[in-house]
Amino acid sequence: MKIKENLYNQRIISIDALRGITIFVMIFVNELASIQNVPQWMKHMPSDADAMTFVDLVFPAFLFIVGMSVPFAFNARLIKGDSPKVIWKHTLKRALALIIIGVYMVNAEYGYDASKMIIAPAFWGLLAYSMPIPIWNKYPKDFSVWLKYILQYGGMLVLIALYFLYVQEETGEIGITPKWWGILGLIGWAYLISVIYYWLVSGRLWAMIAFLVVCVVANSANLTKGLVLPEWLSFIAGHLTHASLVAAGIIISLLFFDRKMENKINWPVIGFIVLFFAVGFFLRQYYGISKIQGTPAWTLISAGICTILFYFLYWLMEVKKQTKWSGFFMPAAANPLLIYILPGIIYYFCKAFKIHIIPGYFREGVPGILWALVFSIIMLYVMKIFNRFKIQLHL
Repeated sequence: MKIKENLYNQRIISIDALRGITIFVMIFVNELASIQNVPQWMKHMPSDADAMTFVDLVFPAFLFIVGMSVPFAFNARLIKGDSPKVIWKHTLKRALALIIIGVYMVNAEYGYDASKMIIAPAFWGLLAYSMPIPIWNKYPKDFSVWLKYILQYGGMLVLIALYFLYVQEETGEIGITPKWWGILGLIGWAYLISVIYYWLVSGRLWAMIAFLVVCVVANSANLTKGLVLPEWLSFIAGHLTHASLVAAGIIISLLFFDRKMENKINWPVIGFIVLFFAVGFFLRQYYGISKIQGTPAWTLISAGICTILFYFLYWLMEVKKQTKWSGFFMPAAANPLLIYILPGIIYYFCKAFKIHIIPGYFREGVPGILWALVFSIIMLYVMKIFNRFKIQLHL
């Protein structure tokens, strides 16, 4: 793969802003999920509903941003002089880490037999959520090498031990299983599939568009009633569902930045917005819009909405230079993985030690919604402190 000479080589603050806003909303809706008596439009739509809410947009927005960052990540490493071996080692490690963390998180949530486990499930969950910090923390250059190795390999040993301390509920067998991959695991698979293809086609725009078409067709075929795909093909098609959103992000990123930057209307991007919505609503009549089922209408309409949101941020921040407001969200943008797992650490810590921080009054209705908003703001400030002390997860 060659360096993209025309790719904009400066920090794109509008991408960081979209990432920060997405993560903030993600923390809000995740906390909101435990609140009772909130409006349906503030929850995921049921799997059998032909509809979506803003909550159903959070996951695809994150996948879309992952895609937007891919061209810059590869170009930066190529300019740096990294060999293909180094690049692929980094890529595989990142994808594998996301998949591992995702699977551990899912198993912490359910599927265990508490009566047969040596360690209480709450403590198991606390350790499972906490160990990614010492393993994947971005340690400062002046940090003790020996202490770094102790923390990293110690965390790995704890995760291995947790595997053998886990007892499955139905079978009584030892060890965790991928009941499903978890949000992080799904991101890991979609990222891995997309970047492999991106590398093979050298990031060519037409080839990424072809890949998006393949993803949508495979997703549609996998959900077509009466059409039974082989198990291996169904597995791939399932992950191509989410890879389509990564591919859409790559395409939009290339249309914006793999050319001379101009403060004019980007007609190709507007064309793709129309295309995303047109094909999405066309496929809706056959598969419906469903985040839980992962329908092609959901992925394409989500891609269209994400493109509109980014175009607005691009106009506001890159063209009009209105950037000061985004500082509120940047702590999350700089440390997305840590802010994602931190609420889980807090939850399992409180559960393990039977600590009740929030009165029941704030667990339902309007007070609960306000608490979820306050909690999300608190997480941003906590992340600001973590960033200052160089506690940052880096995959």
